[in-house]
Amino acid sequence: MAKINLLPWREERRKSLQRHFNGMLGLSLIAGVLLGALVYLYYSGQVTGQIQRNDLLRQEIAAVEVKIKEIEELDKRKESLLSRKRVIEELQGKRFEMVSLFSELAKTIADGAQITTIKQSGADLTIQGRAQSNARVSSYMKNIMASPVINDPDLTVIEARGGDRSLPYEFILNAKVKKPAAETEEIGTLPAEGASQ
Repeated sequence: MAKINLLPWREERRKSLQRHFNGMLGLSLIAGVLLGALVYLYYSGQVTGQIQRNDLLRQEIAAVEVKIKEIEELDKRKESLLSRKRVIEELQGKRFEMVSLFSELAKTIADGAQITTIKQSGADLTIQGRAQSNARVSSYMKNIMASPVINDPDLTVIEARGGDRSLPYEFILNAKVKKPAAETEEIGTLPAEGASQ
């Protein structure tokens, strides 16, 4: 039987297998690096996209907040306008009451007396005026008690002052209006000449 030396063949086979292994290892390393790069790029793109979406959401939220503030300002203006409208409607509704009150004041004033100032706060009425005598003020108070619009006269001050010889007595009396008019409203000061009867 012939002797065959297989050592070089085995050595070559081992070297071939080593080269094949190294090549596969290199390819695996390159494939791993490429796969890692692709995964990194994918997730980096996802993060960048999410950051852009977050920025867009922040911008939209800021725009919505600006609109909400505008809406709140408009609501405040609306409430202000509605409250003004209510006040105007109340004043319009009470205009007849004012006319009725002035008409009644003109009817109840006694001869020899005149009203200089009228102030009203709700149902309370403060009347200041001048009269020829205490009897004229008393007559005026009786007229008020008989009035369907004004009642409960209460004389707080009456004193003689020498400013006007024809009307030397100044008086202040409080009364009640049966239907209250606008809150805390000063009706006005009447000129001394035009208020007498």
